[in-house]
Amino acid sequence: MDASKTEMLSCCFKSESGEVAGDMMELPLDCTVQQLTLICNAILHQEDPMPYLFYVNNTEITDSLQKALNVSDLKIEGVVDIIYQQQAIFKVRPVTRCTSSMPGHAEAVISVSFSPDGKHLASGSGDTTVRFWDVNTQTPSFTCKQHTNWVLCIAWSPDSMKLASACKDGKINIWDPFTGNQLGKTMVGHKQWITSLCWEPYHKNPECRLLASSSKDGDIRIWNTVLCRTELTISGHTKSVTVVKWGGSGLIYSASQDRTVKVWRAKDGVLCRTLDGHAHWVNTLALNTDYILRIGAFDPVKDSDKDTIVPDKKKSQDFALKRYYGVTEPIGERLVSGSDDFTLFLWDPEKDRKPLARLTGHQQLVNDVKFSPDGRLLASASFDKSIKLWDSKTGKFICTFRGHVQAVYMVSFSADSRLMVSGSADSTLKLWNLKTKKLEIDLPGHGDQIYAVDWSTDGLKVASGGKDKVLRLWQN
Repeated sequence: MDASKTEMLSCCFKSESGEVAGDMMELPLDCTVQQLTLICNAILHQEDPMPYLFYVNNTEITDSLQKALNVSDLKIEGVVDIIYQQQAIFKVRPVTRCTSSMPGHAEAVISVSFSPDGKHLASGSGDTTVRFWDVNTQTPSFTCKQHTNWVLCIAWSPDSMKLASACKDGKINIWDPFTGNQLGKTMVGHKQWITSLCWEPYHKNPECRLLASSSKDGDIRIWNTVLCRTELTISGHTKSVTVVKWGGSGLIYSASQDRTVKVWRAKDGVLCRTLDGHAHWVNTLALNTDYILRIGAFDPVKDSDKDTIVPDKKKSQDFALKRYYGVTEPIGERLVSGSDDFTLFLWDPEKDRKPLARLTGHQQLVNDVKFSPDGRLLASASFDKSIKLWDSKTGKFICTFRGHVQAVYMVSFSADSRLMVSGSADSTLKLWNLKTKKLEIDLPGHGDQIYAVDWSTDGLKVASGGKDKVLRLWQN
C-alpha cells in the first residue's frame, strides 16, 4: 500500500478575508476537492450545499491536496491554511448561436447594454438615436430621438428604471425604458463630447438620482437627473477625461489623456490623490466592484423571474450594501487602468498613490479592461489582437487568449465568472472558457467591426453591435 495515501496533514480553513472557520483538523493528503467541499459546507453549517474553490499557497486545488502542494511524502511542518472562496451558485451556459439579428439603426451601433435586471436591452448609435429592444420577443420596443449627434455612451441606473445617454454635442438625456419617453429635459453643460457615464451606486442612494459624466472638455460633472441640472463640476485634469467610475465607498475615479488617474471625493469633488505611472493616454478603468454596483439590488439567482426589483427600498439597499462588503472586505475596492502605453496598472486607490502592480505584455494599446464578476480575474483587450488574463489580487499574468485576427475592442464576462466573450474588428465574437483557458466557440455573423458587447446579468443572453448597424442576440 502506498504510504502517502495515509499521510495526514494539519489544516485550517480560512475565508478570503482571513477569518478562521472551525477548528484545526487532520486531513489526508489525498483529500479531493469534492471532499473539501463537503467538509467546508459542514463547518459553515450550510443548509444548502454551496460550491467552493480552494487554495493552498496561492495555488488552486483542482484535484487533491497532495497535487496542489506538490509533495510526494510528508515534508510539511505546521498548519496548512486552506483558503475557501464561494463560487457562483448558478452556472451560465455558453452562448452558441445567434438567435436574432435586429436591424433598425441607420449608422454604426456604438454601445449596447442590458438593464441590471436583464429585462431590457438598449443601444446607442451614430444615427443619433437610442433604441430599446424587447429581449423576449427580440424586436424593437422604442426609438428615442432627442440627440442631435452621435450617441457615444449609455448607462442604466442600478434600479433598471432609467437609462442615461450622452452624445457628441455634450448633451445628456434620461429615458424611461417602459415608455421610451424622455424623463425631464436635456441636460447641457459640457463644452465638448461626453466620453462616459456612471450612476451613483444603489447602496449609497436607492433613489438613483445622481449621475457622473466625463468629457473631452477635461471636466467631470455630477448631475441631478430629477432636477436636470449640474450639482457639481469637478476640474483638475489638463486634457480629455476618457472614463469616469463611481465607486462604492464614496469615491469617484477618472482617467485622462493627461496620463493620470484621479481619485475624487464624490460628495464635494475634493481631489484625494493622483495616480501617476502611465506614459501615455489612459483609455480604460475597471473596479473589482463593477458587477455588483451595476446590478444594484437585483439578485440574478432569485429575481430573474420576477417583474421588478424588490420594492422595499430600505431592504434592497441593505442587500446591495451587504453584497458590496462581501466583495470589498478581503482586499478593498481595487482599480485597474489600461493605457496607450501598452500597460495596465493595478491600484489600491482608497489608500495608496503607488500601484500594486504593473502589468506588461501587450504589444499595442490596451482598449478595454474588466474584472470578473467575482472580482478574482482581470481581462485586458488590446489592439495587438489578444486578450490577457491576470490575477486581480496580485496582477500576476495567467494566460493569453489568441484567435482574433484584428484588434479586440471589448470583453464581457458571464455572471458566474466561468466564461468570457470578446468582440473584435475582425467581425467575430469569440467565447472563451476561463477554466480550460481555451476558445470555446467562434461566433461569426456580423458583417463588420464589433464595437460593443454585453452579457446579460442573468447569464442568458449576449448582445453585440457594431459597424454593420445590426444588433445581434446570442443564446445557448
